[in-house]
Amino acid sequence: MKYPTLDEKFNTIISKNTFYFYNEAFEEYHEGHISSIAQNIFLLKNKIEREGLKEAVLVEHVRTVEDGLDAILTITGFSKESLQRLVTFIRATNDKTLSILVNKDDWPTDEFTTEWGLKKIKFIIKTNEKFAEGIVNLFFKGPTVPVIKKVLPLFEFKKLDIKKFSFSVESLVDTIIRYKTKGSYKASREGNPEVIIEQVLTAHQLTFEKGKFKIPEAGNIPRTMDFIVPNKTSPRLIIEFSYSVTTASGMGDKAKTEKTVRDYLKKNYPDVIFIGFVDGIGWYVRRGDLKRMVEPYDFVFTFHKDELRKFEDMLTKITEVK
Repeated sequence: MKYPTLDEKFNTIISKNTFYFYNEAFEEYHEGHISSIAQNIFLLKNKIEREGLKEAVLVEHVRTVEDGLDAILTITGFSKESLQRLVTFIRATNDKTLSILVNKDDWPTDEFTTEWGLKKIKFIIKTNEKFAEGIVNLFFKGPTVPVIKKVLPLFEFKKLDIKKFSFSVESLVDTIIRYKTKGSYKASREGNPEVIIEQVLTAHQLTFEKGKFKIPEAGNIPRTMDFIVPNKTSPRLIIEFSYSVTTASGMGDKAKTEKTVRDYLKKNYPDVIFIGFVDGIGWYVRRGDLKRMVEPYDFVFTFHKDELRKFEDMLTKITEVK
């Protein structure tokens, strides 16, 4: 077998480049899905124009029209994942005002062991009218419930806007802009929880740095720690954070890695305090991974105000014995 030369390999990529790969069958299927959602939205728009913007109209739509819920999510820009997380929050909280709004007493009373997927949410909507009314109420009256405003980021909270179902230019432009800017919003460092940790450390006049430890047990792969106080040479605190609003199989791998890191740190820096900030609804619903994740840390905190105060109290005690 003759192996190609470097120039031959290079020229293959240049001369046979597809520029944009696509699977024709998949593209046609996806276009059909887009067309179906568009027709779904126009059907809902016509219903609202005939019968008025009423909760009953939306309830009927999500219960009787195939993928009717998808139309509502598309109009508002509220993602399937965001709806799943919000339903999970409602199941986990006992806020009276919110429970009344969503008819929570009429929801299935499954013990919380796992998150409801979109398929199950749609099934319950079809079979439980009170549940369907509750989901629709989130889009009609959700912004009036204090706990929803408290728990949802403003970027997501603004999507629960009844005016979007009037199909006004202003509301549709808002949805388009939020779709367009979602990536940059999520990627922005200012929205990252690590900024809060930085601010707390700075307020306590603690120096810190990020640094890589080459851990043999992890295959000698350099591992960058989020915060090393005061420095890598003589660490007193090492702080890792993981804030997750989505779920992924990699969460289990991360939990395993933290144990390897802990073992390395305790062996080489026996006096170091290993702290984990673990938060977000993604961890809330992955409880098996969560137990493995928190086990290696000496102390764990969330970004709840009470927890941040506890973290600051710990820093104060450490500073006093410096």
